[in-house]
Amino acid sequence: MELTDRDLLSIQTVRHLIREAKAAQQELATFSQEQIDAIVAAIAQAGRDNARQLGKMAQEETSFGRADDKTVKNQFAAQMVHQYIRDMKTVGVIKEDHEKKVMEIAVPMGVIAALIPSTNPTSTVIYKALIALKAGNAIVFSPHPSARRCILETVGILREAAVQAGCPAGAIGCMELLTMESTQELLKHPDVALILATGGTAMVKAAYSSGNPAIGVGPGNGPAFIERTADIPMAVKRILDSKTFDNGTVCASEQSIVTEECIQDQVIAELTRQGAYFLDEVSKKKVASVLMRENGTMNPQVVGRPPQVVAQLAGIEIPPGTRVLVAHETKVGAKYPFSKEKLCPVLAFYTESDWKTACKRCIEILHHEGVGHTMMIHSSDEEVIREFALKKPVSRLLVNTPGALGGIGATTGLIPSLTLGCGAIGGSSSSDNIGPEHLINIRRVGYGLRELEDLQPASTPLDCARQEALVQAILKAVMEKLNV
Repeated sequence: MELTDRDLLSIQTVRHLIREAKAAQQELATFSQEQIDAIVAAIAQAGRDNARQLGKMAQEETSFGRADDKTVKNQFAAQMVHQYIRDMKTVGVIKEDHEKKVMEIAVPMGVIAALIPSTNPTSTVIYKALIALKAGNAIVFSPHPSARRCILETVGILREAAVQAGCPAGAIGCMELLTMESTQELLKHPDVALILATGGTAMVKAAYSSGNPAIGVGPGNGPAFIERTADIPMAVKRILDSKTFDNGTVCASEQSIVTEECIQDQVIAELTRQGAYFLDEVSKKKVASVLMRENGTMNPQVVGRPPQVVAQLAGIEIPPGTRVLVAHETKVGAKYPFSKEKLCPVLAFYTESDWKTACKRCIEILHHEGVGHTMMIHSSDEEVIREFALKKPVSRLLVNTPGALGGIGATTGLIPSLTLGCGAIGGSSSSDNIGPEHLINIRRVGYGLRELEDLQPASTPLDCARQEALVQAILKAVMEKLNV
């Protein structure tokens, strides 16, 4: 009976959070742009001030990644995301087209339900709070159970800062009693306007099947192609910087390297020089055995762990200072774990005869897993880059930049974001990096420009044949009249 009572209590708690959020959002909807911006600025400042503390807390609680890198992600969310959205118009009239006489008005969606993953817990809370409140919405967070404490701490810090800036207290809420029933209640509640789903595939699918609108993201599995014209040392540096950032927990990080036969030896030598360790066949099999569970899903014991821990789990010895484990691979599929997404410093390595076969290999990898997400290319040949851009089934093609940081907009001009849409091909409702513009509805006001008469087809001139026939008929009638 105790378990049942706990389930019922968790459901009631969610209903209370949503009720408070709805009331708070109705108040937020009356706020000016200046009031909203002051609240958002306070949230961002709180995120920056507590970035290190929250990063350390997230790493200690989850054991994923590195505290310093989690601090960087917190700072990215609190600073770069805020810089991008700071001057964005999200209240009242946001656009007017005087020529077409159309006016656009921003309308908040309402209550946002936000699923938070264990891999990027604190930074995702900061980011989602910023974009939701900027759009005039309230937000209720659903933490991953293994990151509950650091997520609750982050929400508490942001809520306090927001309230001090004039925000209604219920506008930022968080589930504390976590059960499957409470999560389902949040996802399916009729007062939830939109679900922002960042997490595992099962959770994202649950969001899309909830009956409420949802923006979710699919798994990443981005290959990085090193083309023959690339600056090989820089390409390798960027790939390793990305794959070791927070021990590979960012979904846009590289999962495979694909290169051309003519530069294979140079790429291998450079990878080795920069700290990659190539597994022999025996070691490869041992590492493969710990990457995935029997059901084909990722083994949580390797997620966000350094290569030394992965090697220890696999029972192999690796050189001191190893940054990434690399395995030669020639196949793609469920039987080949290295061809799948690996949220740890492990990479597959493919060699192809030229860029055209490399292009096919990248497409094969993506269609196996990660379609619609992200891939990287390192090249100075604009024609090849353009061909990859035209052919690859991804929402982001990143050129000469680290995948983990380029995908989220930290080292590129893309929208700074920690929710990366995968488009229809990847099962997402958007292919964008998600921002406040995705969390508002647009009410359009259109003035009349034409009347019904203006829409009716004008009388068309008679064609030549009909004109000639008419002339002949008139002439005949005249001639008969004159008895000619």
